[in-house]
Parts: sequence; structure tokens; C-alpha cells
Amino acid sequence: MNTYQKEYIHRINKVIDYIEQHIDQELSLEILANVASFSPFHFHRIYAAFVGETLYEFIKRIRIEKAASMLLNNSETPVSEIAFNCGYNSTSVFCRNFKGRFGSSANEFRKNRNENSKNRQLLSKNSKLSDTNMDYVCENNSLKLNTMMKDNFEIKDMPAMDVIYCRHTGRFDQIGTAYDKLFKWAGPRGLLRFPETKGITYYHDDPKVTAPEKIRQSACITLQGDVKTEGEIGKMKIPGGKFVVGQFEIFTHEFKQAWDSTCLWLSQSGFEPADASPYEIYYNNGELDASRKFRVDICIPVKPM
Repeated sequence: MNTYQKEYIHRINKVIDYIEQHIDQELSLEILANVASFSPFHFHRIYAAFVGETLYEFIKRIRIEKAASMLLNNSETPVSEIAFNCGYNSTSVFCRNFKGRFGSSANEFRKNRNENSKNRQLLSKNSKLSDTNMDYVCENNSLKLNTMMKDNFEIKDMPAMDVIYCRHTGRFDQIGTAYDKLFKWAGPRGLLRFPETKGITYYHDDPKVTAPEKIRQSACITLQGDVKTEGEIGKMKIPGGKFVVGQFEIFTHEFKQAWDSTCLWLSQSGFEPADASPYEIYYNNGELDASRKFRVDICIPVKPM
């Protein structure tokens, strides 16, 4: 990859970050081309060539999948409010797009959320979703309390964090490639200062509504001060706020159980998931540790019930 290609990727990542942060606002070609510092006439072609979706297709998919995730996690929020929060000025347009994507109305989709087998059947039929290695969506009705791992849980205020990232799209178990790229870039620049530097996997999409091959994750490390990023390496701020935090020492195969346990504890806390992205904070590299265990915090944004 030459210097010019790296610059293109860097600009496109800036646009994707902007879309995610302004999903409830106007996202015109002119606005996004300006974010990317490209001509509007050429930007839509450039974007499609690098991302594999047109700009319009990507925005439409991200909006409707965010709405679906909100429907699953917010049983009392009106459909019209969810549509507005996802950038739809017309409820009728939202309903038409939603049915086109999932094969059911938004109300039917929400009604089936507690009928686990029906909901999974609906998703697999209309979205062609397959099982993923990790599932961070809280569905307490399908879990058993006696499976909860006995580790430390608490509701706490987490600070905003400046990070640099390398984005990964696809299966959860393939994100190691993104971390390799990130470390190779950060190491020579003196940005790997363990144990002060923390690794973070930031989850942008909900695997209940996004196909596995399109799920976006960011392999991140915390940043002290500032640095100029380039190419596949980007910079963002992880929002602070109130989170349920589960602290674990686990083997690789125990990550799903740890996520399930955090959701189970959350169900007894008086809080529920908020409409923001979860993440994991790593305090060691379990693959290199003598115990082969990862010391990790699982962090899910929450709000009072």
C-alpha cells in the first residue's frame, strides 16, 4: 500500500466516524465529501470502491440496523422516536425501509424480541445472519442465572478516552490482524507504554442485526497526548458515561460466558443497556501470559430502568 492509498483510507475512515457520530443528522454527499476533503462529484465512486457499498447503501444500512438494535433493547421507546433518533424525518419512510430490510414491521420485530426462537428465525430468514463467536447483546430471557460467572461487577462512571484505532470488518475472531497492524504502527512511535497503555476492542455494530461479514470493530490503544494518524490508523474519542463493568480473568473460550454473565448481573441492577457502543479493556495479552488468561473489563453503557 503506497502513501496515496493510505491517505484515501484515512479520509474514508474519518467519514465513517462522522456518520456514526451524526447518525441522527443530515448526511448528504456534500457534507461527507467535505469531511473527506474530496470533490462531491468523485467521492461517491471512491467510497464505493474502497468500502464495497455505496455511500447511500452504507448510511441506509447503518441507520436501519441501529434502529433494530434500539427496538430490541428499548421496549418502551415509541417507534417514531427511534426513527427520528436514527435520522428519519418520516416515520412512513422508516417503516417501509425497515420492512424491506427485516421482512416485518418494526412493531412485529419488537413483539418477537421475547420469543427467542421466532426472533432468531426471522433474523436468519431475512438477514442471512449466522452465529458469531461473541454476542454482546443482552438477552436475559435466554440465559440461566446459575451460569453467571462469579466475578466483580459494578455500575460506574467511565471516563471518555482518546484512542488510536485500526478498524476491522468481519468475524470477531479475526480482529487480531487489526491489532497487529496497530502495534506495528504505534511501537516505533513510542505509543506502547504498558501497563499505562490499555488495549480496547470497541464494538460499533449489533450482531443481532448486522451480518457477520459487515460487523465493524475497532482495535484500539489508549492515547496520552496527541499524534498525527495516517492510512488505516485513525483517531477517535470513546465517549464516557455510566457503564456496567464486569472484571474477569478468563481463557479465550470463556469470553461469551463473561458477556452473558455481565448481562445477567445487569438484569438485577435496576439498569438497562443504553443506546451506545460497548467495549472491552485489556490489561494483559492472555496469549503471552503464563496463565493463558486475559485480564479484561467488559463495559456496557447503561441507563436507569
